[in-house]
Amino acid sequence: MILDDQPKIGLRERKKIKTRATIQQNAIKLFREQGYHETTIEQIADRSEVSPSTLFRYFPNKEALVLEDDFDPMLIDMYRKQPSGLTPIQAFRQTVRDSAALIPGDMRHAIRERMELIMSIPELRAANMSQTSDTLVMIAGLIAERTGRNNGDLAVLAYAGSIVGAILGAHTYCVQHPEADYIDVIEKALETLENGLEA
Repeated sequence: MILDDQPKIGLRERKKIKTRATIQQNAIKLFREQGYHETTIEQIADRSEVSPSTLFRYFPNKEALVLEDDFDPMLIDMYRKQPSGLTPIQAFRQTVRDSAALIPGDMRHAIRERMELIMSIPELRAANMSQTSDTLVMIAGLIAERTGRNNGDLAVLAYAGSIVGAILGAHTYCVQHPEADYIDVIEKALETLENGLEA
């Protein structure tokens, strides 16, 4: 995703971004059509009109075709730009709201498709939980920056863990409620975390 106020990306880099997106889109379609386990790397490469070796330059393994996206750098940058007066959770909520305005409907649908695959395939769920640990550390670093604390502080890690937990709760809710918008549900989950659970 390219924001209007960011430097323009060169032709070569745009081609890389387009190729990566095409590979991932074709992989998700094939997983939906014929099953995750039944789909081979060769089939995905063939559908994407690239060689398997080219595919592996963009995605190191089959799991990465579902788990990886390009949103983290954008979200990190947006979080850091939130007003200093916001609490860490308020800043995350605003970041989700800001990003929602920049993600078109087809891309939101693609995010949901990936999330549903992750929750339905045991290997992907396990890999996602491993990745979630890295996400927690990343969020703890952002909270530490905002609060002036150490990123290894127990309070910072617990706070980061609560945000990760809210996102996992949003994942589960969306699987149970196909009509729900994934981005909106994350924002509502963070709102609940901020305001507390009413009796």
